[in-house]
Amino acid sequence: MDTRKKLAELEDETYSDAIVEGLIQEYRLRSVKGIAKYGTTLEDNNLSLYKWLQHAKEEAMDMALYLHKAQKELNG
Repeated sequence: MDTRKKLAELEDETYSDAIVEGLIQEYRLRSVKGIAKYGTTLEDNNLSLYKWLQHAKEEAMDMALYLHKAQKELNG
């Protein structure tokens, strides 16, 4: 089935996936915390492209550290 057609059908129905909804709620909470901390939304934040890329790189580096730590814990 065409993806656009399936999406249109789902919009007409009450559709809920608890996993997706849970993640959406986490995003909303993260947004509220970010606005409170930085006093702006992502939409209104006018950082340069370079600075946005720097933030993304730092987040990716943090994620690699978290993954490495989790692997070490799994291996005992």
